[in-house]
Amino acid sequence: MNELVNPLWDEHGYIQVYTGNGKGKTTASLGLAMRALGRNWKVLLIMFTKGGDNYGELKSFRNLSGQIQQNLTIMQAGLDRIVYSSNITTEDKNAINEGWDVAKRAIENDEYQLIILDEMNIAISLGIVDVDEVVEVLKNKPDDMEIVLTGRDANPKIIEIAHLVSKIEPVKHYWDIGVSARKGIEY
Repeated sequence: MNELVNPLWDEHGYIQVYTGNGKGKTTASLGLAMRALGRNWKVLLIMFTKGGDNYGELKSFRNLSGQIQQNLTIMQAGLDRIVYSSNITTEDKNAINEGWDVAKRAIENDEYQLIILDEMNIAISLGIVDVDEVVEVLKNKPDDMEIVLTGRDANPKIIEIAHLVSKIEPVKHYWDIGVSARKGIEY
């Protein structure tokens, strides 16, 4: 056995970050959620900066078996629009901060085995959620809890404390030739 590998590491929860300008960060985290649900884990998904009901993944999650649904909690912490630095409103900030409050309580109370903070990197980069507070909460998470943060522009402080960072970068995208977001593929 490799002396550097601790046999308990496979039971440890880690911090994962999916960032970059490419497509697939949220999709990767949702695949992880499905895998965890398949193992009977309790999963919390908080979708920062995302509101509304026009997401295919939400429609799919609503149709999961009752047993699986019992282990899944979804919260949308955003309005039904895309948030940019130029259009942030008080309502955006309130929704995002409410989601962060839910996340902090869930982490502190050790309520879930997997917590996905979808687009948290955006909430941090927009200055709505304080990166130092997020780092402190993540550093003090329960040992066996897995936490995933998605979104572009991951803060270097988040990258530093993460155990896994995947940077998804576009090589080629059909948006470049004018294809709009498509139901079932992008949302």
